Amino acid sequence: MSEKEELIKQMIEMQKKFSDYEHQDGVEAKDYFVPEAGHPLDGYRQQYAALARRVIDIAHEEKGTEI
Repeated sequence: MSEKEELIKQMIEMQKKFSDYEHQDGVEAKDYFVPEAGHPLDGYRQQYAALARRVIDIAHEEKGTEI
């Protein structure tokens, strides 16, 4: 599996866990944007954004384009 495929797989897994959490417990804006340390969403946005940026970088490398 390529790096890009692995990253996308991780992103999908993260989305599923988020969706499951949301359906079970609900998500308040403060918990999504500024969760307390140890909260299940602590670091979620940052980690997801980092994965997404890497996928974009790989796509540009594959196409030979620059951002």
